[in-house]
Amino acid sequence: MKPIKPGFILVVAMAVAAGCFGKEQQTTREKIEAKSIVEGNNKFAMALYAKLREQKGNLFFSPYSISTALALVYAGARGQTETQMADVLHFPIIVSPDKSATGGSSTIVPDRQQFASAFGKIVKDLNARGKKACPERSRGGSYELTIANALWGQKGYEFLKEFLRLIEANYDGQLNEVDFVTAAEAARNTINSWVEKKTNDKIKNLIGPGVLDEMTRLVLTNAIYFKGNWQSQFKEDRTRPAPFTLLDGDKPVSSAVERIEVPMMNQTAEFGYMETEDLQGLELPYVDEELSMIILLPKKIDGLSELEQTFTIENLSQWLGKLGLREVIVSIPKFKMTSQFSLASVLKSMGMTDAFTPDVANFSGMNGKTDLFISAVIHKAYVDVNEEGTEAAAATGVTMRLTSVGPSQIPVFRADHPFLFLIRDNKTRSILFIGRMTNPKA
Repeated sequence: MKPIKPGFILVVAMAVAAGCFGKEQQTTREKIEAKSIVEGNNKFAMALYAKLREQKGNLFFSPYSISTALALVYAGARGQTETQMADVLHFPIIVSPDKSATGGSSTIVPDRQQFASAFGKIVKDLNARGKKACPERSRGGSYELTIANALWGQKGYEFLKEFLRLIEANYDGQLNEVDFVTAAEAARNTINSWVEKKTNDKIKNLIGPGVLDEMTRLVLTNAIYFKGNWQSQFKEDRTRPAPFTLLDGDKPVSSAVERIEVPMMNQTAEFGYMETEDLQGLELPYVDEELSMIILLPKKIDGLSELEQTFTIENLSQWLGKLGLREVIVSIPKFKMTSQFSLASVLKSMGMTDAFTPDVANFSGMNGKTDLFISAVIHKAYVDVNEEGTEAAAATGVTMRLTSVGPSQIPVFRADHPFLFLIRDNKTRSILFIGRMTNPKA
């Protein structure tokens, strides 16, 4: 196995006595692992935003959904494919000394089970807290938060039991058998229906027509849904039409300003607030204050581009650290938006190239072979911000295809569309007739 060179490595210290460690040590280790994974996910979130912000207009996505979906894929990655994924996604390589190479070798052997366990516990914790909070919403409190994962594999195609057990045990992602070979459209509808259900019908048609075909062998999906009330709600009778300034980034400010009227929500209350020379920061907590919306507002009308250029994990940490509770007069617009992205080219530009390259990608941890590669990473997100609170949903789908039909695969030939044909003499290989069939009933 090639040496792994991730962004950072987490070595888990193991107690030697009795070949185990105490409960307190285990808790500390788990906290370190969880912290490293969260930090890595956040670094990826910022790096991905830096790429996606190049698009014009509104932008909304769930980096957590994307990270989680790709964590399912990562479970089956090996070799250089695994190395690149860890680097781009900022996944910590969790290593146990007893599983590290010995004899002075520089090869690092990752504890994949431990990584999946640590990542999975974060998912399960969010789900557990969301489930516990959910019943309270009927009485006007708390929030809903659900995260779901699923695998959709070709019927009869064999995946390694260790891979399936790891996904199910840690990510609650069960394998669902579908038929991509002869019924790709039906499989697409099945997957999209699951996504719709898990996102409370907010994310529809995640996987579009033509994305899946007879060469597809696996689709990995993540869906996340959130609905929360503001801790301090806006009163509807205080929402008023107000101007909102639009800017054309290709023109000078003096000639680029356009104002439109939007419904603006208003209230005065105590919130987390910070201010620098260039921007203001506001924290709007949801009920129970377990989740919050953070708004970063540049002071200059045309300051968004400059803010985006300084929008790093280090700066964000500094800004959040300056938030202090104080009375603030707040006006924010009501809005809804839906965004959709095809992320393959973005992820490749960030350095995750092998995973998308046939005959190079190594996902042997899934099926014991190297015949799969990622053909698409699709993400769709929805958000609605209103007086009561926020509703948001997102879904990510990763599709995996065969690099080619190998000798162990049974090919399917379905002439259900126009085709050419010929008749030839096999001895001399002379072509005797050539034909084209476009309508068998003509």
